[in-house]
Amino acid sequence: MKVSGVWARARWADAWPCLPFLAVGLIGTEPAATYQPDAARPLDPAAYTLIVIAALALAGRRRPGTALAVNGAAVAAYLAAGYPYGPILLTVPAAVYGVGVAWPAGRAMAVVAADVGVLVVALFAKAVAEGEDSVTVLPQVAIAMAALVAGMVVRIRREAAAGMRTEQARRAASEERLRMAQDLHDTIGHGLAAIAMQAGVALHVLDRDVAEARRAMEAVRATSRESLDNLRAGLERLRGDEPARRGPAPPGPGLDGLGELADRVRAAGVELTVDVQPDLGLAGPVEAAAFRIVREALTNVLRHAGAATTLVLVRRDDADLLVEITDTGAGTGTAAEGGLGIRGMRAQAEQLGGTLEVGPLPAGGFSVRARIPVEARA
Repeated sequence: MKVSGVWARARWADAWPCLPFLAVGLIGTEPAATYQPDAARPLDPAAYTLIVIAALALAGRRRPGTALAVNGAAVAAYLAAGYPYGPILLTVPAAVYGVGVAWPAGRAMAVVAADVGVLVVALFAKAVAEGEDSVTVLPQVAIAMAALVAGMVVRIRREAAAGMRTEQARRAASEERLRMAQDLHDTIGHGLAAIAMQAGVALHVLDRDVAEARRAMEAVRATSRESLDNLRAGLERLRGDEPARRGPAPPGPGLDGLGELADRVRAAGVELTVDVQPDLGLAGPVEAAAFRIVREALTNVLRHAGAATTLVLVRRDDADLLVEITDTGAGTGTAAEGGLGIRGMRAQAEQLGGTLEVGPLPAGGFSVRARIPVEARA
C-alpha cells in the first residue's frame, strides 16, 4: 500500500501541470473559433479529442521526447484538418520547454527542429485547405525557439547548481579528512613522543633505580593505551560516511586536560611549569584550540628539545586569550619550524580568527605564542 501510494503521488506530480492546458483547451477553443468563420472545418468531437491528447501528452514529463512527439502529432493533425486556431497551440511551447530542460542542447535542438518542421507543414496544409495564398509561421517558430532556449537555460542553471553542490560536498569531505588527519597527528604523535621519552627514562635509570624505571614504564603503558584509544576513535571516524551520520566532532579536551598532559610530559623527564589563569570563561572551541596548541608544542619539546625546561602560560589579555610555550632546548626550532605540527597549530589559531608566532629565543630555546579572540566561535 505504501509503495502504491508513493507511485500515485509521483504520477500526480507528473500529471498535474497538464491540467491547466486541458482546461483552457476545452473551455477556450469554442470562443476562439467564433472569431474564425473562415476555418476549413468546424469544431467536432475529433477536434476536442486532439485537444485532449495534446494536453495530456504534457503529463509525460519523465519522457519528454515521447511527450513532444505525441503533442506534435496531435497539434499537427488538428491544424492539417483545418480546425480553427485555439489554445491547443499553447501546449507546443510547453512540450518544447520540457525537452529543453531534460536533454542536452544538441539533441534537444534536433528534436525540436523536427517537431517545428512538422507543425510548419501542418500550417501550410491548413492554409491550403482554407484557400489562403500565404501563411505566417514566424510567430509560432519564434515562440517554440524561445521555449527551447528557456528550457536550456534552466537545465544549465540546474547543472551548475548541482556541480556547485558536488564541489562543496567534495571540499567539505576533503576538509574533514584533513582535520581528522591533523587530529591523528596531534594525538598519536604526542603519545608516541611521550612513550619514546618515558621509555628512555626507564632505560636510563633501570640499573640504579628500579622504582623510578617502574614508574616510567607504567607511564608508557598508560600513554600507550590512551594513544590506542585515540587511534581507534580516529579510524572509526574515517570509515565510510560516519562523520555525516554522527554530526560534527566534539571540540575535544579543554584546558582542564592540561594537568594530565603535564604529568605525562614530566614523566618523560621534562621540567615543566604550567601557569593557567583561573576563571578564563572561554568558549569550548577556544579552549580546545588552546589545549591542542599546548599539546603540539609540548610534543615538539619531547621530540626535539631533550630534557629542557619548559614553561606554559595561559592568560587573558583584554579580548584575547594568550597561549605561550617556551623551552630551553637546543634543537626545537630548527627541527620543528617547518613541520606539520606548526602548520596545525597555526590552523587552530587562524580558524578562530587568531594568530600564531613561532621562533627561536635570543638566549636559546624556542617560543610558541598564540593569540585567539576570547569570543571566537568555530
